[in-house]
Amino acid sequence: MSAQREWLEKDYYETLGVASTATDKEIKKAYRKLAGDLHPDKNPGNAAAEEKFKDVSAAYDVLGDEAKRKEYDEVRAMGPMGGGPGGFSFNVGDMAGDGGLGDVLGSMFGRGTRGPTRGRGASSAGVGPRRGADITAQLTVDFADAVTGIETSLFLTTDAQCSTCGGSGAKPGTSPKVCGNCGGRGVVDDNQGFFAMSSPCRICQGNGVIIEHPCDTCHGSGIEKRPREVKTRIPAGVKDGQTIKLKGRGAPGRNGGPNGDLLVELKVMPHPRFGRRGDNLTVTVPIEFTQAALGADVDVPTLDGSTVKLRIKPGTQSGSRHRVKSKGIHRTTRQGTVDGDLIVTVEVRVPTELNDAQRSAIEALAEATTVETQGS
Repeated sequence: MSAQREWLEKDYYETLGVASTATDKEIKKAYRKLAGDLHPDKNPGNAAAEEKFKDVSAAYDVLGDEAKRKEYDEVRAMGPMGGGPGGFSFNVGDMAGDGGLGDVLGSMFGRGTRGPTRGRGASSAGVGPRRGADITAQLTVDFADAVTGIETSLFLTTDAQCSTCGGSGAKPGTSPKVCGNCGGRGVVDDNQGFFAMSSPCRICQGNGVIIEHPCDTCHGSGIEKRPREVKTRIPAGVKDGQTIKLKGRGAPGRNGGPNGDLLVELKVMPHPRFGRRGDNLTVTVPIEFTQAALGADVDVPTLDGSTVKLRIKPGTQSGSRHRVKSKGIHRTTRQGTVDGDLIVTVEVRVPTELNDAQRSAIEALAEATTVETQGS
């Protein structure tokens, strides 16, 4: 779905719960509150909250950007029919789609909504700037790198601006020629009384320019497939299945439009010893029966390879949990820094073999325990 069509269908102001006249400050305040309430960390396993969180993020991505908000308001004001003063303006290309209304009306009035793509890419709605497509890539990350963050590179083969013609679509040494039929607009108008019909120019196929000598590399499209390296920083605390958006690192825009975004889907590999619960790390530490009964200082491993001392109280039970402060996940949010803890589960080991001295000691303990129980 194109951004313009999605904007017509979705009321981002309603999504954020603000008026269309809201100030930037009011929009930001509404977004922060909703994002905080709906964040996946606060709603684990809640698919509805996660979907609303995505909607709120998409709304703020547009309304939080001054240029995008202005364009969004203009698109919403025009509506799907793009009405103008003094009459009714209808652009067949705006309704184009497989089997859509544009195809039907185009056939009725003898105006095709699509043609073979050439030049810098045909556009059914004229030669205005076109945002590049978003690209999705997958990245596998080690558990430790997901916790601490990592600088890495993605190697992709994607659409990119043609390196030979610089994206013009024309052979080096030549230039695209402005279409004389539409004057470079990409659309032609046909005033029929009350109706003013607009349709893509048949001569230039809606491009606004004609390429007489296409580039040998991209064959006039201005785009070529080529491998590229994208360097990025994966922030600390990312989760398995999370998507990181790299703005402007997607497919190139057309006709001077902005690039799309690169959406990186993360797969975090499990750790052989450590687990994760929110911003807390988890680990199981075995201790001896005597340590559990008498109490002891136990060495607990941390994810960075060091150890910390954990004081085990006398009478500690197997399966009990203990907290080591600030040894979990450290990450930065808009509200500040979050420091998780290390949750330690102790597992009391029962000896499988006993020497004579150990057996005698345990038998004495058993006897003493029985006597104490009988006397109580």
